[in-house]
Amino acid sequence: MLTKIIVVLFLFAIIGSLGSGLYYLVKDKGSSDRTVRALTVRISLSVLLFILLMLAYAG
Repeated sequence: MLTKIIVVLFLFAIIGSLGSGLYYLVKDKGSSDRTVRALTVRISLSVLLFILLMLAYAG
């Protein structure tokens, strides 16, 4: 049960980071690096979620 909650929280964080990346892309029009940082956070969260799922499956 705890694993499902953690997965859902990670998914919400990934979607939130993706939304903030889109917001910064539209608002800044490419003049700052906030979009890149938001998308880097999204990729990092996605990789971390994948690793956690693999560990949960193995355990």
